[in-house]
Amino acid sequence: MEIFTNLRESERLRVLIMKLVGKVHIFGDNIDTDVIIPARYLNTIDPVELAKHCMEDIDTTFVDKVMAGDIMVAGRNFGCGSSREHAPIAIKGSGISCVIAQSFARIYYRNSINIGLPILECDGILEQMSVGDELEIDLATGIIVNNTSGKTYQSEPFPEFMQEIIKAGGEIEYIKSKVSEK
Repeated sequence: MEIFTNLRESERLRVLIMKLVGKVHIFGDNIDTDVIIPARYLNTIDPVELAKHCMEDIDTTFVDKVMAGDIMVAGRNFGCGSSREHAPIAIKGSGISCVIAQSFARIYYRNSINIGLPILECDGILEQMSVGDELEIDLATGIIVNNTSGKTYQSEPFPEFMQEIIKAGGEIEYIKSKVSEK
C-alpha cells in the first residue's frame, strides 16, 4: 500500500475501486434481459428488490450463492433483448462487481456503464473459467488474472471517461460530481 502514500484519500479510493476480486458465476451465450430479470418483476427499479429475482429463470439458486464482489462470466451476446436498465441494475444489486463476457448487446453495454456496473469483453473467456474460480480484475488496464488457475487474460480497458463514470457509480453520480466541482 505504500504506492498510495502520496495520494489524497479520495484518489486512493478511486484507485482501489478499479481493482476487483471475486468468485466466478458462469452463464452461457445469448443471456437476454428477460432471463436476467423476468418481466414480471419490472414494477420497480429498486436494486434490492430486483436483485431478489436476478437470474432466477435460469438458476433458481443464484441469489443464494452470490456474494458481494463476485464476478459473472458469460458467453456471446450477453444482455440481448429489451433496452431497459433493470437488467444491469438487478445484477449490480445482487452483489456482482463485474460482468465479463465474450460480447455484449450494445444497449446492455451502455446501460451497464450508465449505472456504474463494470463490464469487460474478453474473447474466449467462458471456456477458460470454472464456477468458483477466483478472479482479480484491474479495470484500468483490462488485465484479468484467474488466481485459481494462474492464467492471465487481456480485455480492452475502458477509455478514461468511461472509467470516471464507473468510479463515480454511474452516469448520474458522475454528472452530479462534475456539477458540484463548478
